[in-house]
Amino acid sequence: MALNYIWIFFFLIAFVIGLVKLIFFGDFEVFPEMVNSTFEMAKTGFEISLGLTGVLTFWSGIMKIGEKGGIVNIISRLIGPFFNKLFPELGRNHPAYGPIMLNFAANMLGLDNAATPMGLQAMNEMQKANPIKDRASNAQIMFIVLNASGLTIIPISIMVYRAQLGAVDPSDVFIPILLSTFASSITGLIMVSIYQRINLWDRTIISYLAGILAFVAGLIYWTSTLSQENLSLYSKVFSNVILFSIIIAFLLLGLRKKINAYEAFIDGAKEGFTTAVKIIPYLVAILVGIGVFRASGAMEYMIASIRWCVEAVGINSDFVGSLPTALMKPLSGSGSRGMMVDAMKVFGADSFVGRLSCVVQAGADTTFFILAVYFGSVGIKKTRHALVCALTAEFVGIIAAIFLGYLFFH
Repeated sequence: MALNYIWIFFFLIAFVIGLVKLIFFGDFEVFPEMVNSTFEMAKTGFEISLGLTGVLTFWSGIMKIGEKGGIVNIISRLIGPFFNKLFPELGRNHPAYGPIMLNFAANMLGLDNAATPMGLQAMNEMQKANPIKDRASNAQIMFIVLNASGLTIIPISIMVYRAQLGAVDPSDVFIPILLSTFASSITGLIMVSIYQRINLWDRTIISYLAGILAFVAGLIYWTSTLSQENLSLYSKVFSNVILFSIIIAFLLLGLRKKINAYEAFIDGAKEGFTTAVKIIPYLVAILVGIGVFRASGAMEYMIASIRWCVEAVGINSDFVGSLPTALMKPLSGSGSRGMMVDAMKVFGADSFVGRLSCVVQAGADTTFFILAVYFGSVGIKKTRHALVCALTAEFVGIIAAIFLGYLFFH
């Protein structure tokens, strides 16, 4: 329901601003630009869905092999106690645990193409246990919010952009990104736990979180000893080795269980293709709303207003130049990526705004995109507290990114 109001808000605000620009400023191009954006973004939404179809079909097939090969039981033994506390309504050894964990792992490694189909597979599995089919379950909300918080360990794509745009040390944003996404993820976990009355002081949860924190701290220490070239090389190699290892591991599990891996792949691939088709109307709807909002100039006015307010209270406003990236991030991944690149081009890759835009870009994921695609793939219309929790986590991630930007680069 909240997503419905946000979607309508995009169109209404765009229409009002368009009328103001036409009547008072004689801008005869604003409405043609807004209408053109509806066609352009509708085409973009379809192209994204079309591009996702092949990837989703393949990874859904691989997941089906892993499922029949017993990957769920293996993962359940490793993280079952932790997931049982975070997803109590799923119970033990639920089929969703496999794709949930693989989705999180893919996001941490920056493997977006692999993360999405795994996430959609997880939503489908959780939907089977959802008693009210058009209403988001607690488990789905926890998964969506943790997914949207965007915990990133290896931001390889951002480092590549920085290198292409002439940064002296493209990896200098690595630690701020890691810390800001960690803050976002912890906030998302706390918010959902409050709504769902999950006891975060439980001994099992504390133990696993302490282990995760120790891992993050160790990773920060290890990466701080590497040169920029080695860090980029290791990140790229390790990410892809891990991804391909998952495929091989699932195939070997299929052989061990003596299943027909090819037929299992085809069964899963059919499900993935069907899911990809279901996504198209939801994705087109949200992207058209975003496109109209942007074409009307609403984003520009919002940034100017924020800068005025910040300067009026005497706060340093250097960070405002990175806000287009922050404000676009929950709406569109490609849009925020474009804002980040534009900031580095205008201000310089090694400027405060350029670096901060990179940290903000990785601080959280595309909340509205994720909600529209993931919930849309299983027909969820009542999202309950998912949007509030996800946006709160994203807000904290952006604030943390700004704070860390001043700490590291200002």
